[in-house]
Amino acid sequence: MSTATESRIPRINEQAPDFQAKSTHGVIKLSDYTSQGRYVLLFSHPSDFTPVCTTEFIEFARRHDDFERLNVQLIGISVDSIYSHIAWVRDIEEHAGVKIHFPVVADLDTKVAQLYGLIHEGASDTSTVRAVFAIDPKQNIRAIIYYPMQLGRSVDELIRVFEGLQTIDGNAVSVPANWQPGEPVIVPAPATVADASKRTNGGGAGLDVQTWYLSKKTLGKEASKELAGDAK
Repeated sequence: MSTATESRIPRINEQAPDFQAKSTHGVIKLSDYTSQGRYVLLFSHPSDFTPVCTTEFIEFARRHDDFERLNVQLIGISVDSIYSHIAWVRDIEEHAGVKIHFPVVADLDTKVAQLYGLIHEGASDTSTVRAVFAIDPKQNIRAIIYYPMQLGRSVDELIRVFEGLQTIDGNAVSVPANWQPGEPVIVPAPATVADASKRTNGGGAGLDVQTWYLSKKTLGKEASKELAGDAK
């Protein structure tokens, strides 16, 4: 039986493993951000100075204001050294004309990678996979997305994930497929036969009742304003 450290991918709604690590912004700790009421986008990349990862870093940098509006802290991570991270960040800033505002963790000992199950046999024995963990201010994992090494992430979709999570958290609703901010949201389904009958017989005031278990509503302007960044 192997005695190697077990690396398990955390599950949605589990507590995100806390960590303290060296980064391009000095030593950082995950809980320092969540304790301030921030959401966190923790993302891993296979290696510094690689083309797909470089395009992602450039786009993350270009969308800095969008993440700040949503009170989302980005944290990058790979098993490269701090000096490699610094050199790569400086190279991106020089050639792409953007500023990398977020820290990049140097995980040479793979401690953080082991906590989050970021090294997958079959993909690589040494490089972290291209993964995203959306973490809320209670430090719970709310979404997990994995990509193959050749497929760059959609930053638009990652922003939509946090817009959706904050709409869900602030209004006790769900959001439908392809939802965008300002569009109708889904209200909870009735929990009894009587309430189901009531909803489909005129009892769903202010709702777009499509069937007893699927009803939508449009949120008021105040909810939209809060999502737009009033709660920074």
